[in-house]
Amino acid sequence: MSATFQHLADSILAGNPATPEDARSVLRADDAELMSVVAAAGRLRRAHFGNTVKVNYLVNLKSGLCPENCNYCSQALGSNAPILKYSWLSKDETLKQAGAGLRGGASRVCLVSSGRGPSTRDIDKVSEMIVALKEEYPGVEVCACLGLLENGQAERLKDAGVDAYNHNINTAESNHANIVQTHTYADRVDTVEKAKGAGISPCSGLIAGLGETDDQLVEALFALRELGSDSIPVNFLMPFDGTPFENTWELSPTRCVKILATARFVCPDKEIRIAGGREMHLRSLQSVALQIANSIFLGDYLTSEGQDAKADLEMIRDNGFVVLGSEEDLAQQAEHAQQSERAERVEPIDPAIRRRGAGTDVLPNA
Repeated sequence: MSATFQHLADSILAGNPATPEDARSVLRADDAELMSVVAAAGRLRRAHFGNTVKVNYLVNLKSGLCPENCNYCSQALGSNAPILKYSWLSKDETLKQAGAGLRGGASRVCLVSSGRGPSTRDIDKVSEMIVALKEEYPGVEVCACLGLLENGQAERLKDAGVDAYNHNINTAESNHANIVQTHTYADRVDTVEKAKGAGISPCSGLIAGLGETDDQLVEALFALRELGSDSIPVNFLMPFDGTPFENTWELSPTRCVKILATARFVCPDKEIRIAGGREMHLRSLQSVALQIANSIFLGDYLTSEGQDAKADLEMIRDNGFVVLGSEEDLAQQAEHAQQSERAERVEPIDPAIRRRGAGTDVLPNA
């Protein structure tokens, strides 16, 4: 089977998109073939992203108190999870929180708020935060995640400086009604399309471990390919106590790696981000997953604590990767540019025929 995965990588690199059957074969690979899957998927990752890892940092602008009933979410209507609940952070507090992540190595800040979707006043508030953030940290990428968007809101966020908008489809359309009933799958797709229409980079991914079948995982990944999601966060269900999915444990570390690999085969040139639940579910295979994914969240998540940021950065370096935009990455880019420049300047040299040393009376050049 290992040759099969390498042949699949060859085919994709040659411009032939993976098929649903290809995706199912990766998901259903035997654990004994895991490293063969990783090696093949890793070729696609390296071809498009080299040895860089994009580091993202979450700032939860408003936590809990959400009217939507997403069964997996600790912030949802009906959840009894013992999480922090608070209204909007101030602009100054937002800048303080974002700055911590940026100093830690992040290049993208994800501004997230709970709720069905933003009001006009919410858009005003977030726009002010984004303008201030970009003034203080020039070059930072800002991704907003504020829920379902109404007409005109994406354009206002774009004008404020938003680079990307996150709104996950979460699961396959055929499984959506099983995990939330207060909005539809079509509502989610509509918001992604609104962001794209405003010229904002679409960021949309999924949550694995919601009772979906292999076919539904494949369905969700191909839907994301069809949507044109530039960044695909792959979350692994964290079964918070007090939610309908508490005590739901469907994932193993090897299963999570195969899901990430399947995402890479289906969307080879897209940012595949290891998102929520990686510490809990990938465990000691987090570094293996970096051979497939090219993006992670640094530090904590919306309502749960993540791995220590220092440990994340050490894991990246220990595995031969560099943080995108870091001094190491910039130095690496400069070195590659110099090598290319030298290669362009070198004139071809004909081989010199030896006229000295053995077989002659002339001393060798030793």
